[in-house]
Amino acid sequence: MATEQASGLSDHLRGVTVTTVACLAGIAAALVSTAVVGIEPADATNRLALLVVAAAVFVQIPLLKLLGVAIEDFGIKDNLYVAFMTFTLWFISYGVILSAYLQ
Repeated sequence: MATEQASGLSDHLRGVTVTTVACLAGIAAALVSTAVVGIEPADATNRLALLVVAAAVFVQIPLLKLLGVAIEDFGIKDNLYVAFMTFTLWFISYGVILSAYLQ
């Protein structure tokens, strides 16, 4: 059987959970950015969309704790991973949304 961490989740399940939440938060941040900022050409450079991404990163911490991930064990590498995955999925999703509507 897989090794169990203090949270009760195996290493694999912990990794899958963190990755899934980060990716879904990035996609959700892109949809919120679209709703809050807009899809006009001038809106593509609005920095308010970055605040939406930052909020999505910070909202994940209590959500991960609620899902049973021991966030007390997170180091800088784990936190950077969550932020990077969220930003990357936001960037790709928001870029696709903007390019689909700007043409």
